[in-house]
Amino acid sequence: METAIKTLLSQRLLTMEESATIKMAQLARNLKSKGHDVISLSLGEPDFDTPTHIKEAAKKALDDGFTKYTPVPGLVELREAISKKFKRENNLDYAVNQIVVSNGAKQSIANLSLALLNEGDEVIILAPFWVSYSAIVKLSGGVPVILKSGIETDYKVPPEAIEAAITDRTKLLLFSSPCNPTGSVYSKEELGAIANVIGKHSDIHIIADEIYEHITFAGKHISIGSFEPVKDRTITVNGFSKGFAMTGWRLGYMGAPQWIAAACSKIQGQFTSGASAFGQKAAAVALESDMSPTYAMREAFQKRRDLVLDLLKEVPGMKLNRPQGAFYVFPDISAFFGKSDGTTTINNADDFCEYLLHKVHVAVVTGSAFGADNCFRISYAASEEQLIDAMTRIKKACLELS
Repeated sequence: METAIKTLLSQRLLTMEESATIKMAQLARNLKSKGHDVISLSLGEPDFDTPTHIKEAAKKALDDGFTKYTPVPGLVELREAISKKFKRENNLDYAVNQIVVSNGAKQSIANLSLALLNEGDEVIILAPFWVSYSAIVKLSGGVPVILKSGIETDYKVPPEAIEAAITDRTKLLLFSSPCNPTGSVYSKEELGAIANVIGKHSDIHIIADEIYEHITFAGKHISIGSFEPVKDRTITVNGFSKGFAMTGWRLGYMGAPQWIAAACSKIQGQFTSGASAFGQKAAAVALESDMSPTYAMREAFQKRRDLVLDLLKEVPGMKLNRPQGAFYVFPDISAFFGKSDGTTTINNADDFCEYLLHKVHVAVVTGSAFGADNCFRISYAASEEQLIDAMTRIKKACLELS
């Protein structure tokens, strides 16, 4: 039966990887449904509630009848608010007609990939990278060119490696800062060096995923699109999920050269049309209101980061950096490869994550899904109590490996 079904499915689907974060979250739910005390640190989802003033704005929009279709690229008032935000916070000049609001930042990236890539076009992706980047590029007919980095460089790819990877098929450079999964933040100097490399190639555009912009512990966020060499060739992707705890609202946006924005609007018009009307009304309020709740969340995340790092330092063999943003820790666990608890042998990061799930019921995500085979990702978007318990369990499991 399974073989027969596969003959009916598209090759596109059959060759697509399943999202590792979603897969691990489901495995954790399955284990929990059987009565196990599972701590899930797999999803990149703030555990905070959406700030009250944003929810109230959505309720008012509903009461005022904002339940109809919106323009495909988004309500004008939201795009105006985004344009002002880009200028105010990022030193980016995107007019209203250069902005497209989508059902999450993930759709923005998919729109861009579908609108810009032809079969065989190459996309340089800085690794470690968010799990969906490579899959979206492949789905669009593009070829991911993965540039790997390790903990010894704070998981950052040097500009000379980017320069060396450029070919006559290179169409895009795609990366996130602050980074999912590492939490690393490219400095102003590092971004400037990358901008200088791409600036020499007039047919290459940058997709800068800045969804974790408001969760940075290293000072003011810097947008690569503010650098002169790539100012007119950068597409800045952002959204409301992380900084405003609005994951379920599914609202993202991008600022781009006008011809790219128009292309993405055309793509979106055939897939989903506009995002929810009342959600967009609330999103405009979010951008133009008091940011105190966002800053409070950032402070809580920084405290949790420090807590997790302090606890993981007690685990022999665990290599750590000090992430400057997002809400992830990305340890190098290669020291555990080849070790066993007498029943399970750890050959790779996949084995390590499965071992933690079944041994001590902590769900984390393998680094192989992010282009980093020696690592695993911990999301510390959880309570301090849960994090202390989870790190204690992880330490116990690691100490049993020899």
